[in-house]
Amino acid sequence: MRERDDRGGAVRLDAARIGAELGERATLLQFSSAFCQPCRATRRTLGEVAAMVEGVAHVEIDAEDHLALVRELAVERTPTVLVLDAAGVLVRRATGQPRKADVIAALGAAVRD
Repeated sequence: MRERDDRGGAVRLDAARIGAELGERATLLQFSSAFCQPCRATRRTLGEVAAMVEGVAHVEIDAEDHLALVRELAVERTPTVLVLDAAGVLVRRATGQPRKADVIAALGAAVRD
């Protein structure tokens, strides 16, 4: 998972923009599409990690239904996972199906930073 956003400057998202409440400690924000096989596996992985770590929310967004946000965040393929800290600031980003260990490490950075 890459650190921050490649475009420079802090990216901050709130509940109104993602359509769900942020986690108390961190949020795993997943952009998916309907026929994406890796998206289903990513959903399971992120759901498991969110269930393991108290105060972490997993929010899944259908990329096709949120094109303005997809463009703003430069989401080029699904799945794309953004790790947000408690304030909704983007801390890590991954494209493709992440490994559980990488998600846990990224969460550690989000909770610590």
